[in-house]
Amino acid sequence: MDDAVRDYGARAKERFEPACLAHKIAWPPPRVRLLAFKRERVLEVWVAGKRGAFAKAAAYPILAASGGPGPKRRAGDCQVPEGFYKLPVLNPNSKFHLSVRVDYPNADDLGHRPEDHPDPGTDIYVHGGANSIGCIAIGDAAIEELFALVAQVPASGREIWIAPVDLRKEPGYRLKDAEPWVEESYRKLAARIKAEMP
Repeated sequence: MDDAVRDYGARAKERFEPACLAHKIAWPPPRVRLLAFKRERVLEVWVAGKRGAFAKAAAYPILAASGGPGPKRRAGDCQVPEGFYKLPVLNPNSKFHLSVRVDYPNADDLGHRPEDHPDPGTDIYVHGGANSIGCIAIGDAAIEELFALVAQVPASGREIWIAPVDLRKEPGYRLKDAEPWVEESYRKLAARIKAEMP
Protein backbone atom coordinates (compact mmCIF):
# COMPACT_ATOMS: atom_id res chain seq x y z
CA MET A 1 0.00 0.00 0.00
CA ASP A 2 2.87 2.37 0.79
CA ASP A 3 4.25 1.77 -2.70
CA ALA A 4 0.95 2.81 -4.29
CA VAL A 5 0.82 5.99 -2.22
CA ARG A 6 4.41 6.74 -3.19
CA ASP A 7 3.74 6.06 -6.87
CA TYR A 8 0.36 7.78 -7.20
CA GLY A 9 0.16 10.10 -4.20
CA ALA A 10 1.26 13.21 -6.10
CA ARG A 11 -1.46 12.68 -8.71
CA ALA A 12 -4.05 12.13 -5.99
CA LYS A 13 -3.00 15.33 -4.29
CA GLU A 14 -3.17 17.26 -7.56
CA ARG A 15 -6.67 15.88 -8.23
CA PHE A 16 -8.24 16.21 -4.78
CA GLU A 17 -6.37 18.86 -2.81
CA PRO A 18 -7.96 21.86 -4.61
CA ALA A 19 -11.39 20.91 -3.24
CA CYS A 20 -9.87 20.52 0.21
CA LEU A 21 -8.23 23.94 0.06
CA ALA A 22 -11.39 25.59 -1.27
CA HIS A 23 -13.41 24.26 1.67
CA LYS A 24 -10.73 24.61 4.38
CA ILE A 25 -10.28 20.84 4.71
CA ALA A 26 -6.85 19.51 5.70
CA TRP A 27 -4.82 17.41 3.26
CA PRO A 28 -5.11 14.48 3.28
CA PRO A 29 -8.76 14.75 4.30
CA PRO A 30 -9.93 12.94 7.46
CA ARG A 31 -13.02 11.61 5.65
CA VAL A 32 -13.86 10.48 2.14
CA ARG A 33 -17.22 9.34 0.82
CA LEU A 34 -17.85 7.86 -2.60
CA LEU A 35 -21.24 8.17 -4.26
CA ALA A 36 -21.95 5.61 -6.97
CA PHE A 37 -24.94 5.93 -9.28
CA LYS A 38 -25.55 2.75 -11.24
CA ARG A 39 -27.75 4.03 -14.08
CA GLU A 40 -25.67 7.17 -14.69
CA ARG A 41 -22.44 5.17 -14.34
CA VAL A 42 -20.78 7.86 -12.27
CA LEU A 43 -18.63 7.60 -9.16
CA GLU A 44 -18.35 10.88 -7.26
CA VAL A 45 -15.62 11.54 -4.70
CA TRP A 46 -16.46 13.74 -1.69
CA VAL A 47 -14.08 14.87 1.04
CA ALA A 48 -14.61 16.32 4.51
CA GLY A 49 -12.80 17.34 7.67
CA LYS A 50 -13.25 15.57 10.99
CA ARG A 51 -16.49 17.54 11.31
CA GLY A 52 -18.51 19.61 8.92
CA ALA A 53 -19.91 19.24 5.45
CA PHE A 54 -18.60 17.17 2.57
CA ALA A 55 -17.29 18.86 -0.57
CA LYS A 56 -17.30 17.27 -4.02
CA ALA A 57 -13.72 16.74 -5.18
CA ALA A 58 -14.02 14.72 -8.40
CA ALA A 59 -16.16 12.40 -10.49
CA TYR A 60 -15.16 9.39 -12.56
CA PRO A 61 -17.08 7.45 -15.18
CA ILE A 62 -17.89 3.91 -14.14
CA LEU A 63 -16.55 1.77 -16.99
CA ALA A 64 -18.28 -1.42 -15.89
CA ALA A 65 -20.85 -2.39 -13.25
CA SER A 66 -22.71 -5.61 -13.95
CA GLY A 67 -26.37 -6.24 -13.25
CA GLY A 68 -29.06 -3.59 -13.09
CA PRO A 69 -31.08 -1.58 -10.59
CA GLY A 70 -31.88 -3.34 -7.35
CA PRO A 71 -29.85 -4.67 -4.43
CA LYS A 72 -27.50 -7.62 -4.50
CA ARG A 73 -29.36 -10.58 -3.01
CA ARG A 74 -27.17 -13.64 -3.38
CA ALA A 75 -23.84 -15.02 -4.52
CA GLY A 76 -23.56 -15.26 -8.28
CA ASP A 77 -26.30 -12.78 -9.19
CA CYS A 78 -23.68 -10.37 -10.63
CA GLN A 79 -25.46 -7.43 -9.01
CA VAL A 80 -23.64 -4.39 -7.65
CA PRO A 81 -25.01 -3.92 -4.11
CA GLU A 82 -26.96 -0.82 -3.02
CA GLY A 83 -26.88 0.97 0.29
CA PHE A 84 -24.44 2.43 2.81
CA TYR A 85 -21.06 0.71 3.11
CA LYS A 86 -17.61 1.18 4.63
CA LEU A 87 -14.35 0.80 2.71
CA PRO A 88 -12.31 -1.25 5.18
CA VAL A 89 -9.56 -2.84 3.08
CA LEU A 90 -7.29 -1.76 0.26
CA ASN A 91 -5.61 -4.30 -2.02
CA PRO A 92 -2.50 -3.05 -3.84
CA ASN A 93 -2.01 -6.47 -5.45
CA SER A 94 -5.41 -6.82 -7.09
CA LYS A 95 -5.73 -8.65 -10.41
CA PHE A 96 -7.64 -5.50 -11.43
CA HIS A 97 -4.55 -3.33 -10.82
CA LEU A 98 -5.64 -1.81 -7.48
CA SER A 99 -8.86 -2.26 -5.52
CA VAL A 100 -10.78 -0.96 -2.53
CA ARG A 101 -13.09 -3.42 -0.77
CA VAL A 102 -16.75 -2.59 -0.11
CA ASP A 103 -17.97 -4.13 3.18
CA TYR A 104 -20.85 -5.97 1.54
CA PRO A 105 -22.82 -7.69 2.99
CA ASN A 106 -23.78 -5.25 5.73
CA ALA A 107 -26.44 -5.84 8.39
CA ASP A 108 -29.28 -4.77 6.06
CA ASP A 109 -28.11 -7.16 3.36
CA LEU A 110 -27.87 -10.06 5.80
CA GLY A 111 -31.29 -9.26 7.22
CA HIS A 112 -32.95 -9.47 3.81
CA ARG A 113 -31.37 -12.61 2.38
CA PRO A 114 -33.82 -14.74 0.43
CA GLU A 115 -34.60 -17.93 2.34
CA ASP A 116 -33.83 -20.05 -0.71
CA HIS A 117 -30.46 -18.31 -1.25
CA PRO A 118 -28.85 -17.80 2.18
CA ASP A 119 -25.38 -17.03 0.74
CA PRO A 120 -25.35 -13.26 -0.01
CA GLY A 121 -21.99 -13.36 -1.76
CA THR A 122 -18.94 -11.25 -0.99
CA ASP A 123 -15.77 -9.79 -2.52
CA ILE A 124 -17.23 -6.55 -3.86
CA TYR A 125 -14.66 -3.91 -4.83
CA VAL A 126 -14.09 -0.59 -6.53
CA HIS A 127 -11.21 -1.44 -8.83
CA GLY A 128 -9.29 -0.71 -12.01
CA GLY A 129 -9.85 -2.21 -15.40
CA ALA A 130 -13.13 -2.24 -17.30
CA ASN A 131 -14.76 -5.55 -16.33
CA SER A 132 -17.29 -6.31 -13.59
CA ILE A 133 -19.09 -9.25 -12.03
CA GLY A 134 -20.67 -7.29 -9.20
CA CYS A 135 -17.92 -4.73 -8.68
CA ILE A 136 -17.44 -1.11 -9.80
CA ALA A 137 -14.66 -0.75 -12.38
CA ILE A 138 -13.32 2.75 -13.02
CA GLY A 139 -10.17 2.07 -15.06
CA ASP A 140 -6.54 1.97 -14.03
CA ALA A 141 -5.74 5.69 -14.11
CA ALA A 142 -8.77 6.57 -11.97
CA ILE A 143 -8.19 3.82 -9.40
CA GLU A 144 -4.59 4.96 -9.00
CA GLU A 145 -5.74 8.42 -7.88
CA LEU A 146 -8.61 7.11 -5.80
CA PHE A 147 -6.58 4.37 -4.13
CA ALA A 148 -3.85 6.84 -3.14
CA LEU A 149 -6.48 9.13 -1.64
CA VAL A 150 -8.37 6.45 0.28
CA ALA A 151 -5.11 4.95 1.57
CA GLN A 152 -4.34 8.24 3.35
CA VAL A 153 -7.75 8.46 5.06
CA PRO A 154 -8.31 6.62 8.36
CA ALA A 155 -10.42 3.46 7.92
CA SER A 156 -13.13 4.95 10.13
CA GLY A 157 -13.54 7.85 7.70
CA ARG A 158 -13.96 5.86 4.45
CA GLU A 159 -17.33 4.94 2.98
CA ILE A 160 -19.31 4.44 -0.20
CA TRP A 161 -23.02 4.96 -0.83
CA ILE A 162 -24.38 3.08 -3.84
CA ALA A 163 -27.74 3.99 -5.40
CA PRO A 164 -29.64 2.69 -8.44
CA VAL A 165 -29.93 6.21 -9.90
CA ASP A 166 -28.94 9.75 -8.94
CA LEU A 167 -31.56 10.21 -6.23
CA ARG A 168 -30.94 13.96 -6.11
CA LYS A 169 -32.61 14.14 -9.53
CA GLU A 170 -35.15 11.38 -8.88
CA PRO A 171 -35.80 11.37 -5.12
CA GLY A 172 -38.98 9.35 -5.57
CA TYR A 173 -37.38 6.64 -7.70
CA ARG A 174 -39.11 3.29 -7.38
CA LEU A 175 -38.06 -0.09 -8.68
CA LYS A 176 -40.88 -2.02 -10.31
CA ASP A 177 -42.16 -4.88 -8.14
CA ALA A 178 -39.65 -4.06 -5.38
CA GLU A 179 -40.19 -5.37 -1.88
CA PRO A 180 -41.11 -2.73 0.73
CA TRP A 181 -37.67 -2.86 2.36
CA VAL A 182 -36.05 -1.91 -0.96
CA GLU A 183 -38.31 1.13 -1.30
CA GLU A 184 -37.48 2.11 2.29
CA SER A 185 -33.78 1.74 1.51
CA TYR A 186 -34.14 4.11 -1.43
CA ARG A 187 -36.00 6.63 0.73
CA LYS A 188 -33.16 6.57 3.27
CA LEU A 189 -30.53 6.94 0.57
CA ALA A 190 -32.39 9.83 -1.06
CA ALA A 191 -32.88 11.66 2.25
CA ARG A 192 -29.26 11.34 3.36
CA ILE A 193 -27.83 12.26 -0.03
CA LYS A 194 -30.07 15.34 -0.18
CA ALA A 195 -29.13 16.37 3.36
CA GLU A 196 -25.40 15.73 3.21
CA MET A 197 -24.34 15.84 -0.44
CA PRO A 198 -26.76 18.03 -2.43
